[in-house]
Formats: sequence, structure tokens, C-alpha cells
Amino acid sequence: MDLSTAISTYDRTRATTRVANAEQQRKLILATFPLEDWPTLPLERYALNCEPEAFCRLMEYRTVDLGGIGGGSATKHILYLGNSGEWYIAPALGDEVGPAWSRLRGQFVDAFEAVERGAFDELDELDALRSGQSLVTKSLSVYFPQHFLPIFSGSHLRSFISLLGGTPERYAPAWRANRQLLALVKGDPELSQWAPHEVMQFLYDNFDPREPSRPVWKVAPGENAVHWQDCFANGYICVGWDELGDLSQYASDTELKQELAARWPKAQNASNARNLLAYRDLEPGDRIVANHGMSKVLAIGTVTGGYRFDDSRTESKHVVPVEWDTSFAQHLENPQSWRRTLVRVPDHLFTKLTSKRGNAAQTADHEVPEDISAILAALQRKNQVILSGPPGTGKTRLALSTALAARGRTADVDGPGRTAAINELLDTGRVRMVTFHPSYGYEDFVEGFKPAHHPTAAGLHLELTDGLFHKLCADAAAAENEEFLLIIDEINRGDLPRIFGELVTLLETDKRGVSVDLPISQRRFAVPPNVRIIGTMNTADRSVSHLDAAIRRRFAFVTVGPDPEVLSGTIGPLDLPDFLSALNERIVTHLDADHQIGHAYLLHNGLPVATEEELAAAYYHDVLPLIEDYCVSRAELLHRVLGSLVDANTGQSKRITDNDLPTFLAAEFTSGTLDLDE
Repeated sequence: MDLSTAISTYDRTRATTRVANAEQQRKLILATFPLEDWPTLPLERYALNCEPEAFCRLMEYRTVDLGGIGGGSATKHILYLGNSGEWYIAPALGDEVGPAWSRLRGQFVDAFEAVERGAFDELDELDALRSGQSLVTKSLSVYFPQHFLPIFSGSHLRSFISLLGGTPERYAPAWRANRQLLALVKGDPELSQWAPHEVMQFLYDNFDPREPSRPVWKVAPGENAVHWQDCFANGYICVGWDELGDLSQYASDTELKQELAARWPKAQNASNARNLLAYRDLEPGDRIVANHGMSKVLAIGTVTGGYRFDDSRTESKHVVPVEWDTSFAQHLENPQSWRRTLVRVPDHLFTKLTSKRGNAAQTADHEVPEDISAILAALQRKNQVILSGPPGTGKTRLALSTALAARGRTADVDGPGRTAAINELLDTGRVRMVTFHPSYGYEDFVEGFKPAHHPTAAGLHLELTDGLFHKLCADAAAAENEEFLLIIDEINRGDLPRIFGELVTLLETDKRGVSVDLPISQRRFAVPPNVRIIGTMNTADRSVSHLDAAIRRRFAFVTVGPDPEVLSGTIGPLDLPDFLSALNERIVTHLDADHQIGHAYLLHNGLPVATEEELAAAYYHDVLPLIEDYCVSRAELLHRVLGSLVDANTGQSKRITDNDLPTFLAAEFTSGTLDLDE
């Protein structure tokens, strides 16, 4: 839907409740933290994990209708007390808590005074505030709603600026981007008449930049759905783990994992911590599936407010308000792996659950993702495809997903049974997989004489042996109604003309079924029409242009590039999609597109890295070594790519602490303001 149509057809009453709630929450902040108190505000009233109603806790967890800043790391709060009792201090504030708070508080006061005077440009000079742009921008919108919209994510602001016809400023802090978006809203004849929270609700309802990356969660309302009737009647969902207390006190999944391990040593604490924090960080508009067992969907709900820890309840005290729709209730024909309370629902399954209402939904077809559809179409047209792209873009995973989809296993593409489903396919022999390497040859792929043990023969004994592809084609010829698929990983690492030999001709669509005499055995051989090939090719090793021309002509090529949107989320001041995009822009500028960094390097267990520790592991173990390999013996090139993350004196990359790394990466790649050499 285009913007003008969306505006003219939008039901503004959808925002009525949120506008009312937002005004109540704003009054709470103004009453609890009036502007005149800020010059003498004690640190304990500001920081997380100090007072129960500290400013930062209210801003992140108690005022979601004012606009969300939840999720990711607690470094967005610039200065906070960790559960361990140690203080986190943003690098720009120094090392001592007292002076750091004085400077931070002073910059908040300066920011408020600058806005009161209309001197918005002065905000950009307040360096400490850049480490918590979402918190600062939300604070400004609370105290000065006439000057700021209730939208605080830098990537979301840039998306909406483009939507309204503006050009996002590349390194603008969130508050400046917010002001740019506000100017565009005021310039629109219709939107300018709406309340700020109506504008926010409209933009997210119609043009949500998080989609389709916002996950859908399956949440069991107690064992055997014991809490379901109460959840449905009163509009909420709840989970246990009450011993943990208020989840908002945990600054990272590492802290929560440690607490879980102390209480439940044998549990899957890493995934439990991640999932519980994802539950805590649910935002209005997120979707929830309530289940009973592995085969029953009770309802699908829409989150309407923020998480709270309700200590007045006797159990399952972690509560999130939800509006339920029981018309989606259904029994599933195929039981799901829903034994755990919190489970992420794959997109294809959620599409199926919501495609039809009532029990008819269980017969809905699984949708084939667009990227897989493109590969299947290329296979249908040309029989063989090469998925080419930089390392870390998920080419092998995509090839296996295509194999699942081709065999009708679409539900397993991203499902919990994916690995088992892949192994089942490989066990049938209909799908086979091989990795090419420099020593792989014709005798491995087609046929050749190989050493073999013979009990009656002395010395070296050679036997004619069928290669992998020869065997696949023989099996395919014997089952002509079945499709056979060969996945060749790292296809460009092999000597392709030598490996394929005369079979290059037989791969062509119009040559399928045509027999030739193999040069070694003189046997007749043909490639059946029901054989397909998917190859994966890492362009950092060798670009498409370097492949043998005869090979290139017989393969369709599908480019699989880095997808920053897979990484939706922030860690402190670091916006992950922006970081990956900016890093790859430099690589393209100073190297080439074939050496970009894939999004998979910033995933952990299939989800974007979400903590400083996970980011540091991804950066120092995967991303940095790859870049250093690209720039080996070229210190100047490494410096051009990584900037101030490289020591100018030694030419070596700097080692930065896990907690500080998001701020330093953000400064270098998304804000460009922090001098790391100071």
C-alpha cells in the first residue's frame, strides 16, 4: 500500500488506547522526575538496578506506550549497575562512577536546556549522550513532545524518513533523525493534524521496518494450560521462573544465564536466558501463539503493552498484556516440538496458523520462501544452479533448505526438526552432498581405477570404481519418477573441467538422456532428466568470472548476498544492520563486493547476537580474522577498512573489552564521532 492510500484508509481509533496510556505514562515521568530535579538528581534515582522506580527502569520497562527502547544490551543507559554489583560506565565518561555521573547528568541538563532554547544543534556536541541515543531521544520526547516524535530507533527513523520522501542523513544521531522525521510529518497536510502517538502507531501498523524480522513466540500458559482461562479473560500471557524476580533487573542474557545456572544447574540456561529476555522485551504489536501441548493452538494474540513482574500473583508472575483471538484455535495435524514454555515460531508455520481460521487451518499449505522459490524456478529451467556470494551469507543452508522444499518438507526449512529432516533426506539417497577441494578428481566424481584390497592378489590391485555422480545417475535412471538432487558445497574449489570431464555437455537440458561412451571404461553413460545440481560458491575464494566458461554456461547463478535485515536489533549504541552495511560499504570501496562479510557471522543459534559477549565472540573469532586475511601484509588497507579500530603505530587491530566494543564499533561505523586513539 502506498503512503497516501494508507493515510486515507487508516482507522485512527486504533491508537486511542495507546494515546491515552502514553499520556498517563508521560505524566508519571514528569511527576516523578520533574525537569527542575535533574541538576541534583542522585545516581541511585537514575540507574538500573538501584531503586525499583529509577528513571532508566521506568523509561525502558514501564512506559512502552511512550515508545519502545527495550531489547538488546543495557549499555543504552550509558551508566548502570550490573547484577554483579559492578558499574558499567560508557567509555566517554571515564572510569570513576562519581565523576561519570556528574558529567552524564550535566549533559542531560544541557540537552534539556538546549531544547528549551530551540538550540537543537547543541545536542550533537554532548558526546556522552551518544552512547545512549534511544534513551536520550525518548527522554527528550517525554519532556518536549512538541519537538520530538515517540520513535527512537535509528534504523526505524531512517526507514520512515525515506518513506515520507526524505533522505536520511548517514551519521545523524537518533535525536537529529527524529527531528528530520518530525519536519516531514509536519509538512504532510494530513499527518500534521494527528497526535504524535497516532503518527507512530500508523507508521508501525503500515510500514513496520522490523517486519518480517520480529519473531513470533509460542508461549504455554502454564503446565497443561492451567492459566489459560484467566489469561484469556483478563488479556495477558504469563510464564514461571518466579524465583528470578523482575526480569528487567538483568542487563544481559549472561547475567540471567548465571542466575539460572545457580538455581537450575542442569537446565538449558543459555537458551532459557535468551528466550526469557526476548519475552521480557516483547513490544506492542508483537504476536503470540498460546498452546496446550504439542498439537493444540488455543489462540493467537497481539501484545498490547510492556512486560511487568506482578508480585501479587501466587505463581507465573512474569506478565505481558495480550489481546487474544480464539478464532485461530486449531488442532495441528503435525505435532510441533513445543515441550518448552517459550519457543520461537518459524515464519512459515505462523503463516500456516494464520492463513485460515478454525480447524481448516491445519490443511493450509506451507508457503515456500521467496529465495527458495527463485532457486526452484532456476532448477526447473536449467537443472543446475550455483549459489554464489561472500562467506557467511548462508549459501549451504539455503541449498539444504531448497532440498527440503523440493521434497515437500517446507515445514522443516526453519523448524525445530530441520536437522533430522535433512538427515532423513540424505539417508534416502534422493539427496546427496559432497564438498569439492583441489585434490578432488574425475575418478571421485565419475569413474576411475582405484587401489583395492583383493585377498587372492599380491601387490597393487586396481578396480574400476563408480564415482559419486555416476552412482547418483544410475539410481535416478532406475527411479525416473523421483527427483534426485546433488548438492556440491564449495564447488569452485575444485578443478571443474577435470572433475566433470565430458559430462559438461550432458548437463545441458537438451542433452539429458543422451548417452556417451566413458573414456576409461567405455561404458555407455547418460545424465537422466530427473537429476538436479545445486552448487555453492564462495566468491572470496574465486569470483564467478574465473570459472571455466563452459561450466558457467550450463549453470544458472543465484547471488546470495549479505542481508543486514536478518540482524534487526541493537547492542547498546550499535545498530547491527547499520554496522554490517557500513562495514561492507568500506570493504566494497577498498576491496570488492566478493569479499563482503555475511550476516551469518553475526548470528548465534540462528538469532542475531544480542549481548556484548556474543558480539565480541563474533567480531574477534570470525569477522576480524576474515578481514585481516583479506588485508594480509597490507596494514594501510586494514586501516582503511577498520579505521580507528586499528592501532596507527603498530598496524595491528586493537583489542577492546567486550562491554565497550558496541560503543567503539558504533562510533567507527555508524556515528563516526569517537576518536579511539585518544
